Amino acid sequence: MSEKKPSGESADPGLGADLGWAIRLVSAAFRRVATDSVAELPGGARGYLVLVALSSGEPPSQLALAREVSLDRTVMTYLLDDLEAHELVTRRPDPRDRRARQVLITDTGRARLDQVRHSLTAAEARLLADLDEQDAAQLRTLLSRVAQTAQRESIAPDEADC
Repeated sequence: MSEKKPSGESADPGLGADLGWAIRLVSAAFRRVATDSVAELPGGARGYLVLVALSSGEPPSQLALAREVSLDRTVMTYLLDDLEAHELVTRRPDPRDRRARQVLITDTGRARLDQVRHSLTAAEARLLADLDEQDAAQLRTLLSRVAQTAQRESIAPDEADC
């Protein structure tokens, strides 16, 4: 026996209700509007993520930073070399583990991050133009929660114990 759908609701809602389609479309649109905002940073979007990750809290090790922003260790090393060459970050030996290096954002890095954030805010406003402030805030909150789940899911069980 089949369930009867309420009037106006089709059996196949189509792409409009498909999470994967919506995420892909929004992601592509965000990449387009955000690319110009981060283009001047070494590493572009990756460089931006690193600066954001470094902007608050205790200085992480290179390895912890790579995990946090989901970058391969080798890619992270080259990116940090580039960011350091532009005086946006600096590295120092970790006082708790001499084999590891902590990564710190510099004052120049903070200033550049503030400039990029201002530019990104304008780009995001264009993308979220059809949402009121409350809806935009709720979307950010929900996406952040989903992103945290996705990040946890991407860590292999043997890596989680490190």
